[in-house]
Amino acid sequence: MIKRLLSLVLALLLCPLFALGEASITIVDPDGEEVSIEFFDAEPAPEPEGEGEKSARDDFIDSIISLAEEKYIAANGRAQRAQYSGDIYVCKNFTVYLFRENADRFRMAEYPDVELVIPDNLPKDQCVEYVYGMEWKPVSAEDGNPFYAAAEFRYDPDKSKEENWQDAREFLKQVKRGDYFQMAANYYYGIGAHSMIFTEDYDPDTDTVTWCDSNMKGEKRGGDRYGYVQFNANKEIDWFVDAFCRKKYGATIYRLRDDIIYK
Repeated sequence: MIKRLLSLVLALLLCPLFALGEASITIVDPDGEEVSIEFFDAEPAPEPEGEGEKSARDDFIDSIISLAEEKYIAANGRAQRAQYSGDIYVCKNFTVYLFRENADRFRMAEYPDVELVIPDNLPKDQCVEYVYGMEWKPVSAEDGNPFYAAAEFRYDPDKSKEENWQDAREFLKQVKRGDYFQMAANYYYGIGAHSMIFTEDYDPDTDTVTWCDSNMKGEKRGGDRYGYVQFNANKEIDWFVDAFCRKKYGATIYRLRDDIIYK
């Protein structure tokens, strides 16, 4: 009889009827007495934790890069006017536009009531030891600047060309997705200041960087400059090193602070 009771209990435990919630049954033992048996669900196993919600900082970066992609798709390979101060397709104007279109939703935790701003380039008359275009105005976080100089390269005249080259390579290997890049360079498409945003971390496997920008490539039409929008452009870092690793030239990597929050 005991074996039969145990078999019955085991069968009930495996029955879908008792798979959820609480249940009880009453059976009669060999002496004629009723025996009540209660069943309880085991505590459900916790669901595996996901990656968590996106941080405000990551959301800010994603929004900037997504808008850059939208502008790239909208341009559809056609050059956009990049001649006048109000043209968003001038190189610095483009990166500033991407920032400003998204910045209003965010703040810095240290200064939650301060609107975010992006600094202009340091004026030419303040560029003494180096040429114009390799750095921004020194605007403080207290005044709304959410960026800091994560790394910078300045050609050192006291070092050999080879030493400067290695310094420049190590500098560029520090690139992270969402970094703003400001350089004074002599590159294949032009000479002077250029601004862009990296869309991926530096890739050590391919020794490359990936970015978005406007007006690195361009052309003249009727006396006006027209520039092309690039998205997820990719080159080996030596291409950039060759461009800015020159006497009186250099570059700066600007990175968003870690304390970006929602407004």
